[in-house]
Amino acid sequence: MEKSIAIQGVMCSYHHMVSNAYFGKNTKINQCLSFDFLAESLANKESDCAVMAIENSIAGSIIPNYAIIDANAFNIVGEHYLDIQHQFMVLPGQTMEEISEVHSHPMALLQCKTFLRQYPHVKLVEAEDTAVVAERIREKNLKGIAAIAGKLAAETYNLDVLAASIQTIKQNQTRFVILSNNKNKDISKSNKASIKFELDHKRGSLATILNVMSDCKLSLTKIQSLPKIEEPWRYSFFVDVTFSELEDFIKAEKLISLMATHYKVLGIYNKAVL
Repeated sequence: MEKSIAIQGVMCSYHHMVSNAYFGKNTKINQCLSFDFLAESLANKESDCAVMAIENSIAGSIIPNYAIIDANAFNIVGEHYLDIQHQFMVLPGQTMEEISEVHSHPMALLQCKTFLRQYPHVKLVEAEDTAVVAERIREKNLKGIAAIAGKLAAETYNLDVLAASIQTIKQNQTRFVILSNNKNKDISKSNKASIKFELDHKRGSLATILNVMSDCKLSLTKIQSLPKIEEPWRYSFFVDVTFSELEDFIKAEKLISLMATHYKVLGIYNKAVL
């Protein structure tokens, strides 16, 4: 049966590109114009899995998405890294001097701010998605408006690329997580895990947890704190670790679950190749 995948954005967006790379093209794509709608699609079982951006090598973590994963008890069952190359695209025949506005997702605008500073006459307008702007420019024949999106969007919607690879740092990668309502059935060969926990306000409590990870041969690849809205000045920690042997993670898990509160495994899966 055809698998249905929820993505943030529309066809030809970066999320769509990740879905194609991870699942193949023989899938049903459920387009969601926000991460909240994506979560609803997965939680309501309208989609079998979801593709969600979680962090970027330039702009950092997309912090609200950690809360979405946690609140919905989604399972991280995989990950994928995508090389993000932003293109400045317009209707055919338009020149830079004719462009008065550029529309794109706020993350894309942030990643291209050095390039955009060269054109102070161009107003920056935040949009819900990169590719949706390209689609809108073509469908409504919007002159004077540019989009920042991927090469696939320019090709699909027949737009001219006035400037290629305009992101400030040329090596620009985004990490996407693959979400499901179910855990991976076979984790015997898995080598990465995402966990969440909370700690009491005691000196050295986080350092003690990190020492346990080190002693159990886990490599810390990410740590992200998130404030607890209902309890001011208390934080949840979201941590990614890699390991060579699953037994090492299981050993560490037993210790950490005793030392921390609200311990939760968000997913055990295979790390992606950078």
